[in-house]
Amino acid sequence: MQTPHQLYQQKLTTPAEALRLVRDGDMIVVPTGVGEPPALLTALSSQRQQFHDVKVAQILAMRKFGYFDQDTAHHVRHASLFFGGASRASGQGGWCDFIPNYFSELPGLIEQGLMPADVVFAMASPMNEQGFFSLSLAVDYTMAAIAKARAVVLEVNPHVPFAHGQCHVHVSQVSALVESSEAILEVGLPKIGAVQEAIGKYVADMIDDGSTLQIGYGGIPDAVVMQLTSKHDLGIHTEMIGDGILTLIESGAVTNRKKTFLPGKMVATFALGSQKLYKFLHHNPMIEMHPSNFTNDPYLAAQNDKLMTINATLQIDLLGQCGSESIAHLPYSGTGGQVDFVRAGNRSRGGKSFIVLPSTAKDNTISRIVPMLTPGTHATTSKNDINYVVTEYGVAQLRGKSAKQRAQALITIAHPDFRASLRAEANRMCVL
Repeated sequence: MQTPHQLYQQKLTTPAEALRLVRDGDMIVVPTGVGEPPALLTALSSQRQQFHDVKVAQILAMRKFGYFDQDTAHHVRHASLFFGGASRASGQGGWCDFIPNYFSELPGLIEQGLMPADVVFAMASPMNEQGFFSLSLAVDYTMAAIAKARAVVLEVNPHVPFAHGQCHVHVSQVSALVESSEAILEVGLPKIGAVQEAIGKYVADMIDDGSTLQIGYGGIPDAVVMQLTSKHDLGIHTEMIGDGILTLIESGAVTNRKKTFLPGKMVATFALGSQKLYKFLHHNPMIEMHPSNFTNDPYLAAQNDKLMTINATLQIDLLGQCGSESIAHLPYSGTGGQVDFVRAGNRSRGGKSFIVLPSTAKDNTISRIVPMLTPGTHATTSKNDINYVVTEYGVAQLRGKSAKQRAQALITIAHPDFRASLRAEANRMCVL
């Protein structure tokens, strides 16, 4: 029987050689964000014209690799599960694939064969003595894809932390290994201005000591985090761990002691931040990285009492319907985990779900609170799910309220310049 080290050496190859495992028509599954393997995807880009109809599926691509190219999209193209800066142009141009999804359900789509997973390309930590790698940077749907794939290729990087949780892959499960030493991509905290701070204060004032937090990505969620450093015994059950949460931990506000689901443990499915954050994950017993059907399952997350979920939207109508992922018909991001955690917050005993947004866009020329969603907008979170909506002008609590009460509450927190026109339009629509 071969030792883990012998298997490692046997499977070690170059990125170019590893591409021999890819066949025309394959779906290559790549982890979220910085879990993407740059050496493998650079090699795929350089050889893309040797393939036909190969797709690369990923949430939140971070780098604009060569296959983000309209002219060669019939060779290799992106299949987006959530658009980001690298992939947005291809989505808006219509030359990549888009797969609508709830983040919590992606592993199930793969397991059921509804979404193909022929090959996996993923970043991994160095192997431990027992032959295991850790997919610490992004567990998400990748573990489900590994169980289903014909071929699994790991890019082993010494900068990738070895984390705890359901994120380990044994060398015997791997088809090929490549090595790289490039520093893990860092993502800084978003810019926080006066509007974000005002929204953050409203939300922070509604979060009690002993609450468990899910924090989405963006300036407003991080503005909330920065105002929670004086709280006590907070817990973390989230999809993304970033530097905002790390700041809370360092302040002493996070202990996880009061959590009612996995007490003492932080839970996340991907990491996006600084080198300091990635080092924090390394062999840290405080945190566990799990697949998204664990972290984002509304039933499991809601087992945390006082679960506070904070997520952003682009637009909301007077009934409370959220368009969080497109600008009219043009895709901008994706559903991600917003619906998962809104529902989890609603189900949690003592929990609250917050949807946050500035009242306006484009230098106060456009109201983000609208009579009805702009035609073509991808509806993200339904009117039946939305509870607390927060702008810099206050808080509107919607669940249990009539359509008329919802409209009144939302107009109250709209920018003053748009309240009269919103009332007039609401009256025309017979909402008021």
